[in-house]
Amino acid sequence: MAEPMKLLIAYDGSSYAEAALDDLRRAGLPRMAEVVIMSVADVFLPPPSSPEAAFPAQVPEAVQQAWALARRAVEEAQTLARRAQARVLTDFPTWDVRIEACADSPAWAVIKKADTWQPDLVMVGSHGRSAIGRLLLGSVSQKVLIEARCSVRVGRSPRQTNETSVRLLIGVDGSSDAAAAVHAVARREWPTGSTTHLVAVLDDRMRTALAPTRPPVATWATAGDEDEESWVPKMVEAMAEPLRTRGLRVSSIIKAGDPKQVLLDEAEHWGADCIFVGAHGLSRIEQFLLGSVSAAVAARAHCSVEVVRPRRTL
Repeated sequence: MAEPMKLLIAYDGSSYAEAALDDLRRAGLPRMAEVVIMSVADVFLPPPSSPEAAFPAQVPEAVQQAWALARRAVEEAQTLARRAQARVLTDFPTWDVRIEACADSPAWAVIKKADTWQPDLVMVGSHGRSAIGRLLLGSVSQKVLIEARCSVRVGRSPRQTNETSVRLLIGVDGSSDAAAAVHAVARREWPTGSTTHLVAVLDDRMRTALAPTRPPVATWATAGDEDEESWVPKMVEAMAEPLRTRGLRVSSIIKAGDPKQVLLDEAEHWGADCIFVGAHGLSRIEQFLLGSVSAAVAARAHCSVEVVRPRRTL
């Protein structure tokens, strides 16, 4: 029997965190899941962890006051987490949902929890209480997106709340991470009538990738393929197969241009509910940094975005 999905939800009570909870219902998540809802009190001086430090004899009064404020902040975080827990259990009564609250830097607390607990997916809102504007991804969400070593979903409220089926756009470029995004969609449980739209963008990365025997492009390109127009259609068709096998309707398009802009424009034009992209693409520098395509799409999309990383094996 397969293990239940592990889902880590970062929640701070903001409208963006509420939107991420709304998005859970349209994320294709399984009937059984192990869930941790994490709320973090962002305080300058966390409260002491040991009983001895809790009743200090020589600690300055200013420090004691800071500790008292921190304790209250953690209590408020616990209250927020319980509120989110009740809401999630209303929507998903078969899930095993627990809460955690702590005092820490919010982004690093979520990242550390993800490193130790190793969830399949981290869910964040597009901004938090300290949102820096509607044009940029919130700093906490952005940090989690870049630094977490598992898949991260930036949840946004759906524009069409009266529809049960969902429209899923998947960016594909022949990389292993793009394949992981396709298989992440194929493993989910989507409502009847849901559709997927594969988008491949011809750009300099694909042209560079045609170097002889360069993996993973060697999987698709053969000796007779002189340019990306030769191997990309074969790659797209192969990516579509596992989606069709799961009963999803599949369309596809191959366009030239800047991948960041093409994916965003196509998602807007097609009316996507969520964009799935791999964390990294074909360029070598993206082996060390989150691909600029993934980060830009997550920051600027009108809909939810899931950045997929292949599951780690220990």
